[in-house]
Amino acid sequence: MTHAPSHEIEMSLTAGQLDAYLARIRVDRPVSLDLQGLSKLHRAHLMTFTWEALDAFMGWPSSITPASAFAKMVEGRRGGWCYEMNGLFGAALDALGFRVTRLCGAVDRERLGNISIGNHLTLRVNLDRPYLAEVGVADAIVEPVPIAVGTFSQRGFNFSIMPAEDGWLRFNNHVHGIAHSFDFRADYSCEAAMAATHSWLMRDPGSPFTNALAVLRHTADGYVALQNDCLRTVTPGSVREHRITSADHLADTFETVFDLEIPRPERIWDKVLAIGRDKAA
Repeated sequence: MTHAPSHEIEMSLTAGQLDAYLARIRVDRPVSLDLQGLSKLHRAHLMTFTWEALDAFMGWPSSITPASAFAKMVEGRRGGWCYEMNGLFGAALDALGFRVTRLCGAVDRERLGNISIGNHLTLRVNLDRPYLAEVGVADAIVEPVPIAVGTFSQRGFNFSIMPAEDGWLRFNNHVHGIAHSFDFRADYSCEAAMAATHSWLMRDPGSPFTNALAVLRHTADGYVALQNDCLRTVTPGSVREHRITSADHLADTFETVFDLEIPRPERIWDKVLAIGRDKAA
């Protein structure tokens, strides 16, 4: 493995961008540079921005840089996936003065092996001890947790961080989680691996994101997730499912459930229908 310094990605926001970001997530300055301040920002970010991989699904342009995520998510009314959600959050933390490091993660490494390294961006924030700040895995934690082996719960959902092989740590998601786990090392960052895997996830027919519509937003007691035409509302004690039935229904769901402004939602619906026909064939 090769280590890439964080300065290969410009990861800080300008003063004006930071003000716009804080206004978007409705957090006032001053933000304390401690666990309380980090937790407040972490939760506010997740309650403001929707996790979504529409660019990969539709073949729209996408970039791994925080500047691109800022334009899309703060200046526009879109969400993002791990590279954008954690990328923007890390850039904002850096601009505020937190000691933050972009880490190269690996979703589902327990099954896929090392080929998965780079398919996830996560963050380490050094306070009194190192913390995992994670707003990009969609349906997991809403507040940062210490980078330490153990189990923990948030909002009634159970998680753990356990040792994996070769010095990696494994974050295990809750039982209903879409991504079951991701591996990371607290001292490992490789921007080249993340850029290469981002490109594969965006374009390759084998990518899970080019073959399925995936959108998720946190709520006060859980989250709501859209996978193709299935809308799931998840809390610690229940999972309810509804079906999206038309392009207009999908457009309304983007607007009212996910707070997204999406161009030409009927094209997205056409692709969802095509996927359904392919599966039935």
